[in-house]
Amino acid sequence: MIRPALSLVGLLAALTVVPAASAAGNSDYSVLIISRERLEVATTCEIGVYLNDQLSGRLFQEQSTSFNLPPGPVDIRLRLLPGQAPGCNPGLENQHNQRLTLQAGQINKYRIAMDHSGLHLTRASLDY
Repeated sequence: MIRPALSLVGLLAALTVVPAASAAGNSDYSVLIISRERLEVATTCEIGVYLNDQLSGRLFQEQSTSFNLPPGPVDIRLRLLPGQAPGCNPGLENQHNQRLTLQAGQINKYRIAMDHSGLHLTRASLDY
C-alpha cells in the first residue's frame, strides 16, 4: 500500500517539473502553404519542393503542403522528380531559387505555375 502511494507521489512530483505546453509561442512562426491544386502545370510528374536546398515536400496533382517556418528569408526551389511515369526523368532544367521573406504570424499561400523559364511560385489567395 505504501509503495503505490510513493509511486503516485513521485509521478506527481515529476509532472510539476515538466513545463506545460503553451500555444502563445505559435506566433513566432510563419505558415507557408504551397499548392498544386490547379492544373496549371501540365505534367503528371511529382514536383519536389526544396527549402534552403533540402527536399522538404513532394506534390502530385491536386495536392498541397504546408510548412511552419521561422520568420526571415527562405530559398525555395521547385523541380520535377524522377518517377515511374514516362517523361519524369529531368534533363537539363533551370534550377533557380525564389527567395521569400516570411513574417512572424503570417500565413502565405502560393501555387505552383510553369512558364518558359520553368516552375515557379505565384501568390494565391487564402480563400478561407
